[in-house]
Amino acid sequence: MDPSVDKPRLAVIFGGRSSEHGVSCLTAREVLAVIDREKYDVQPIGITREGDWVSETAEWPDLEPGTLPEVRAGNAAFTWEALHEFDAVFPLLHGPWGEDGTIQGLLEMANVRYVGAGVLASAVGMDKPFTKTVFSAGGLPQIPYVTIQLWQWKSQHDRVIARIKALGLPVFVKPARAGSSSGVMMVDSWDELDGAVAKAQDFDPKVVVEAAAKNKRELECAVMQQPDGTPIASVVGEITVAEESNHEFYDFEAKYLDGTSVNIVPADISTTLSERIRTYAVQAFEAIGAEGLARVDFFDTSDGLIINEINTMPGFTPFSMFPLLWEASGVPYAELVDRLIQLALNRDTGLR
Repeated sequence: MDPSVDKPRLAVIFGGRSSEHGVSCLTAREVLAVIDREKYDVQPIGITREGDWVSETAEWPDLEPGTLPEVRAGNAAFTWEALHEFDAVFPLLHGPWGEDGTIQGLLEMANVRYVGAGVLASAVGMDKPFTKTVFSAGGLPQIPYVTIQLWQWKSQHDRVIARIKALGLPVFVKPARAGSSSGVMMVDSWDELDGAVAKAQDFDPKVVVEAAAKNKRELECAVMQQPDGTPIASVVGEITVAEESNHEFYDFEAKYLDGTSVNIVPADISTTLSERIRTYAVQAFEAIGAEGLARVDFFDTSDGLIINEINTMPGFTPFSMFPLLWEASGVPYAELVDRLIQLALNRDTGLR
């Protein structure tokens, strides 16, 4: 369809099979609430935890504290082939089977425009070890790490353990392809390592183990493309966990369930550090070939500034840094969403 004729038809897809299903639903609820229905013909589409596509609303009754919404499997089925009927898709999916290039590949095959990074950038941004490889090639500073493939953990266990111990304690054990700190554990004793790897493997058979950053501050910067394709960076924000909480680090519960995380926007840092972070954020965006939007996370440590990861479809929940950073940069939430939709409508399909 020609997006210049009548109102563009926009599909908003959320939910999905990953551990971040509920976070995706929260994101969709917030985004759908601000999309101008006078400007766009909007169809919310949910993907259940089992992978079924249904027509949705992203409107849920008040949730119990500590719970997240879910796509309702009893809703009317949606046939994904019908995506051909839409001018653009906003895939608000987090984690594997959505943010990792899979939905992007489907949309590319269907020749449908969509918000956000393409297949390769989405896949690289989701896979932490591959992200690190690309960042290394781009000269971006990183923390030492070890990647564990499942076969290595089974057949070369002692060798892998030796490589990990060379990092020193403590270490962070993470699923290689999960977000929102799902399955992440901090290991203070080598006796805890096997259990931490097993927990991470519940989310992803591929695991990454990172040395702990010393005396770190967690800083984040958002990136968005302009209509001409130029990526620009937001102000820098800082994330902390409330002192009275029992969280050792910024984990899933602190982010989404118990409200103990604190977002400080803009961060109380020097102009020099802020500009360095903003420069690195754009470099990271360009390094993986991202499109549309991204959030880039950093650690400011006693050993210097380190880039942690890039998120090619960051959350838009009330707790999410991405919209807060742009709000502080002069782009209100509704305008931010509209800009991203317009970027999708105005870019070419096919190879870019």
